[in-house]
Amino acid sequence: MKTVVIAGASGFIGAHFRQQFAAAGWQVRTVGRNGSIADAAWGDTAAITALLDNADLLLNLAGKSVSCRYTPANKAEIVRSRVETTAELGRAMAVCVNPPRDWFNASTGTIYRDARDRPQDEYDGERGSGFSVEVARGWEETLAAADTPSTRRIPLRISIVMGPGGGVMRPFNNLARLGLGGRMGDGGQIFSWIHVQDLFRAVVFLHEHREITGPVNIASPVVVTNAELMRAVRSANRAPFGVPTPAWLLKMGAVLIRTETELVLKSRWVASRKLRDAGFIWKHPELSGALASIAGDRHE
Repeated sequence: MKTVVIAGASGFIGAHFRQQFAAAGWQVRTVGRNGSIADAAWGDTAAITALLDNADLLLNLAGKSVSCRYTPANKAEIVRSRVETTAELGRAMAVCVNPPRDWFNASTGTIYRDARDRPQDEYDGERGSGFSVEVARGWEETLAAADTPSTRRIPLRISIVMGPGGGVMRPFNNLARLGLGGRMGDGGQIFSWIHVQDLFRAVVFLHEHREITGPVNIASPVVVTNAELMRAVRSANRAPFGVPTPAWLLKMGAVLIRTETELVLKSRWVASRKLRDAGFIWKHPELSGALASIAGDRHE
């Protein structure tokens, strides 16, 4: 039986991973804020080390959601919840007698620039600028600085995750049902995404393919524009129309819903070249099929 340690296992992605790893016969251990729920709590580095010793895989998903207003307090917590947890895992790994063979640490596809001209892959993708990019940079630099010479470390540059019960689908579905599911801004921004099932499958694939190193992009091979995304969301929700939302109105509305317009207005065109070249096969490569699957799971 293989063992995976999941840090930050209480969120939408972490809950799915716990279930899928257990179903696949893995022993699952968790690190979280609450030691009465998780197997080890942040701040108890000795307990985290004990969990990691003799495990096969460390998967770190910890981090405050970026779907919030970027106030000074929220920005500080977004950074802290990623950098400090990654640094603590590095300290715990450094004193393991038999550390995990692999450490996959969440990062984000938004590390790349706003791109409408060409996809951004792991080899020639261009870094962007701004707060989100600096968060990703600090996250990955902390992982790289960890003293774990016998462990393969891979930053997972994850695109927008879609799935039943969470992720980005809830607000999009709500907008469509209210008749507000039209294009956002000019609708031409690229939307890179990944179904949560393919995210899990990609993690297992990477664990099995030891030849893959360095940052790995995780995104569906078939991207859509924001206008195409919202059209598909309306179709999945049987919404006959959707009122477009111009950028200026989004900026006003973002204050009310307490999030940032960057989440929907930045053009994220992320290409998973390393996965593709290694032979990974997506179960949900196209958005329409992914949304149909999500809708079916939601109604079961």
